[in-house]
Amino acid sequence: MHVVTGVMDSDQSQRPRANRYSPGESAVLPAVSVVMPVLNEEKHLAESVAAVLGQDYPGGFELVLAIGPCKDRTEAIARGLAAADSRITVVRNPSGQIATAMNAAVKTARHDIITRIDAHSMLPDGYLQTAVRALTETGAADVGGWMAAAGTTPFQQAVAWAMTSPFGMGAAANHTGGDAGPADTVYLGVYQRAAIEKVGVYDESMLIAEDWELNYRIRAAGGLIWFTPDLKVTYRPRASLGALARQQFRYGRWRRVVARRYPETVNLRYLAPPAATALNAAGLVIGAAGLIGALAGAPVQYLTLGFVIPVAYLAGVTAVAVRFAAAEPLSVRARLPLVLAAMHSCWGAGFLTSPRRLARRR
Repeated sequence: MHVVTGVMDSDQSQRPRANRYSPGESAVLPAVSVVMPVLNEEKHLAESVAAVLGQDYPGGFELVLAIGPCKDRTEAIARGLAAADSRITVVRNPSGQIATAMNAAVKTARHDIITRIDAHSMLPDGYLQTAVRALTETGAADVGGWMAAAGTTPFQQAVAWAMTSPFGMGAAANHTGGDAGPADTVYLGVYQRAAIEKVGVYDESMLIAEDWELNYRIRAAGGLIWFTPDLKVTYRPRASLGALARQQFRYGRWRRVVARRYPETVNLRYLAPPAATALNAAGLVIGAAGLIGALAGAPVQYLTLGFVIPVAYLAGVTAVAVRFAAAEPLSVRARLPLVLAAMHSCWGAGFLTSPRRLARRR
């Protein structure tokens, strides 16, 4: 595995000092290093950081921001936040990728418990205390909860509904919630530092699904991944159809990488979107061939029956919106069929077209 680490910011005022804790009670729980990969997050960074700094955690914590090469004001915002609060440390992540950000942040972090946070996520009150107590009580290598997607616009709300529904992201507990217990992976994650280091830190060839891949290696090494519904973290979904499509396409591409590397992990939930995408595409091609042939006078009108497949699929996602999202406002329900179709087809297309050259171990 080839590991590339970030370079700590040269501003000494942003370097952590020994025994620096958050204000509050004496340390009855172990100190925590909260680490956050950040790239082009000027809209969300301050809110996410505030949610971390507002944690009432008696053990004390630091926050390490691993900043990639941003195209907006993210870095300036991060530096301003660090100047205003001594608990914050800034490190550079020249590659901009999450795995390298995490490795740079973990290398800089001082404590034995590593909590990963995303700049799109807002920690609820008591998150750190709940997570560390669960980590201690279960003896797990990693404890985490679920991504409680919540939008502020009708489109985001439609995406949020899909992301937390079995019809959108499947029935994985880290998206839809569930009972506490062992899991394949969890959202974000609160790790024993020793568990990360034991398996060789994050694999920097994984540009997506790096947390899933790390958790797989931890499980293979005998570590326990523990899901608890008490760790419910608000997540802001993509705000436009184009952004959602790109996100899901990349997810699908890298899930195929995971499937090639660890074929024993493939299940029907992963195969459903590519199967639906392939069937819909085949139906459109066959139907179009029949239509073109019929217009040219060829006796192939029966091929237009291929259109039944995508039409039936669209009817299905529309029925889901009508039947299972009845509590949502009309503005949200009206967008759901498009959102579900985009998520399924883009994820499926990414999975089907994922090239073998991705994530070759160096």
